[in-house]
Order: sequence, then C-alpha cells, then structure tokens
Amino acid sequence: MDLFEAISKRHSYRGPYRDQPVPRNDLRRIVQAGLQAPSGRNMQTTTFVIADEPALVRSIGAMHASNVAVQQAKAFIACVVDVRPEAVYEGHHFQVEDCAAAVENMLLAVTALGYAGVWIDGWLRGEDRAGRIGKLLGLPEGKMIRVLLPVGIPAETWPQKEKRPFAERAWFNRFGAAD
Repeated sequence: MDLFEAISKRHSYRGPYRDQPVPRNDLRRIVQAGLQAPSGRNMQTTTFVIADEPALVRSIGAMHASNVAVQQAKAFIACVVDVRPEAVYEGHHFQVEDCAAAVENMLLAVTALGYAGVWIDGWLRGEDRAGRIGKLLGLPEGKMIRVLLPVGIPAETWPQKEKRPFAERAWFNRFGAAD
C-alpha cells in the first residue's frame, strides 16, 4: 500500500478482531517502523514490548471493560518511556514526542499491512493500568508504558472519520490567510 493511501485509510479501530493471530514477522515490521521514527537529538528514547503470547494478551485485554479492540486484540505493542526522563537539549526532554512519532509510524504500518489498531493512552493513566500492564510485561523500575496499541485483523470495516478541509486548518505564510 502506498504511503498516502495508508494515511487516508488509517483510523482508530475500536471494533472486534478476527480470531487469527498476527504473525510475528508482521509485528516486527510494525515495530521496526516505530524504531525508524525521528527522535529528539536522535536519542532514541522509546523502547517497545510486543505481547503476542495468548494468555498474556488475554490478561491485558480483560482489563478494559468497554473497548472491544482491547478485549479482542491478538497482540499489543507497548511504547515504553522513562518515568524520569533526562534532559537532552537545553533542559528539555522529548520522549513524549519521540513516542508519538513512533506510534504514528506504527499505526501507518498496521494499516499498510491490513491490520487495525487504536492509540490507547488516557485509559492507561487511570487505576494504575499502565503500572499493572508494565508488571505483566516485566518492565524494570523507572520505565512506564506511555501508549498501548492493540493489533489484529479487523472483523468490521470502519472508514476514517471526516477531517476538516485544508483551508480551515492550514495556510501559507500567515495564520488564517486566504490563498
């Protein structure tokens, strides 16, 4: 699939998945896309844990009471960052941005390979879910899950939601300028 086609087809999929595993080679390709993402000062602060063992995947999925995609995922990719990141440039760290760039690359790869997923972030922050999943994944002290991606073969077709037109969100040379 062409890059621009993957961008136009990528969407946040919260529906059911087919009962088929995601091959490890495809999971590697998806995570490699994340590893190729830019990072602040090329520090490459983001690391990943790929959960594809069925019992582990079921344990993680059982934690979400309302998201079918999490409940039925066939694999999860955890984007892992430092709890207390080091400053890498003029007192700033960029691990949130690094993780976000990696996740978007992975979501495009998920789409290009015919899978579906959704960016899970806010849900992780409540009830120490990130910490509980981190324990299941064996994260060392000082590391935390920032984003979790459930991955699987979609059982339903979901279109990408309508985006506002270019002229409402982007301009040349001056904010709000007419062409």
